[in-house]
Amino acid sequence: MSSIGIMAVGGYDEIGRNMTAIRVDNDIIIMDMGIRLDRVQIHEDTDVESLHSSDLIAMGAIPDDSVLNGVASKVRAIVCTHGHLDHIGAVSKLAHKYRAPIIATPFTADLVNQEIKAERIFRVNNEVISLKAGERHQVTPDIELEFIRVQHSIVDCVFAALHTKHGTILYANDFKIDRSPTLGEPPDFPRLRQLGREGVLALITETTNAGISGKTPSEQIAKDLVWDVLMGTEETESGILVTTFSSHIARIKAIIEAARKMGRKPILLGRSMEKYWGTAVRTGYAERGNGLAVCGRRKAVDKALKRMMVEGKDKYLPIMTGHQGEPGAILSRIANGETEFRVESGDRVIFSAGIIPQPLNMSNRHTVETKLKMKGARIYDNVHVSGHACREDHWELLRMINPEHVIPSHGNLNSHGQYLMLAEDTGYKLGYSIHLLRNGQELLLG
Repeated sequence: MSSIGIMAVGGYDEIGRNMTAIRVDNDIIIMDMGIRLDRVQIHEDTDVESLHSSDLIAMGAIPDDSVLNGVASKVRAIVCTHGHLDHIGAVSKLAHKYRAPIIATPFTADLVNQEIKAERIFRVNNEVISLKAGERHQVTPDIELEFIRVQHSIVDCVFAALHTKHGTILYANDFKIDRSPTLGEPPDFPRLRQLGREGVLALITETTNAGISGKTPSEQIAKDLVWDVLMGTEETESGILVTTFSSHIARIKAIIEAARKMGRKPILLGRSMEKYWGTAVRTGYAERGNGLAVCGRRKAVDKALKRMMVEGKDKYLPIMTGHQGEPGAILSRIANGETEFRVESGDRVIFSAGIIPQPLNMSNRHTVETKLKMKGARIYDNVHVSGHACREDHWELLRMINPEHVIPSHGNLNSHGQYLMLAEDTGYKLGYSIHLLRNGQELLLG
């Protein structure tokens, strides 16, 4: 049997439900356990916490880990590279099958613990180990895990390097090359270059934006865009609604800062806003208090929206859920007239988020925007930069790491094909040094 096996469990046929199992001799390390959100959203009123894993697998919402049947006892660790649900959302449904610790950075570990606590069917007793970027953990006598700092659209994101006697495997899922982030430090380029010099056996990398030319702009550019939209106008009396990713702490902090410069009171609205902001406060990525109101429960949200109408919309800057037009999110409820907040002619609605390219999201978003426009709202669309590497960022990482083998992940055949053409430009050859996998397949190395 080959000494290294890369098993594609989930996320190789689609965007989402990421899960990769890396076999080193007789030991297995799992990378990520994610959910595919659109498969959950399409079933209205789906209560994920109350569904069995078999039902979620049948829906295509979480990875089908049956490929690991018979070898579950060989799993030594479950590694989570960051806190997005497409990377940790299935931990509460699958981790209990494996007698292995869950290893994640502090912010991610906090979110994993919340997922486990909310679970209603399975008892997840796996130990959760917090490991900071730059630190190492001895998983077995022959396997050492190293976390390497990178940037993404959520804080505390890392690459996971597995150091083995057969070589190093680098799991790079997800990332952007951001040299001027607004929160946290730039990627650890010295360590990545050193890894390249030491030699990397295999690179497993996301391909989400591999087909988009150029370089992904820095989060500093997104901050400038947000500030320009918020403050670059003479329309100071109108209401302003901002929606963005609840997990994007850097973006939310930029919006809060702009609100205060405008003399408006920032207020976070929505359960996920409360969840992620609370996690950021506990892990030191956001300040506690400082006059910021955070409303998660529906009654508190509705009370806050009513207060804005009474005291004047020009005094507040609400930051809310609903950037994808999700049914039940705060912005959708406002658009549907389900709250006492009334959108009036000239009110501005700022989407500081791109549309996740799936038909359901595009339909929901179109519906919400249309309803808001019918009420007279002015729409500011895509005030945003991506958290995923574009083509030239992938080129830069490939040249920096110079791995012997490359395995595209987190994508479909289209994005994998785009990455393949890029890798061929750098000298890699399909079937020899770059390998396309589908869910359920295993690549043998060494």
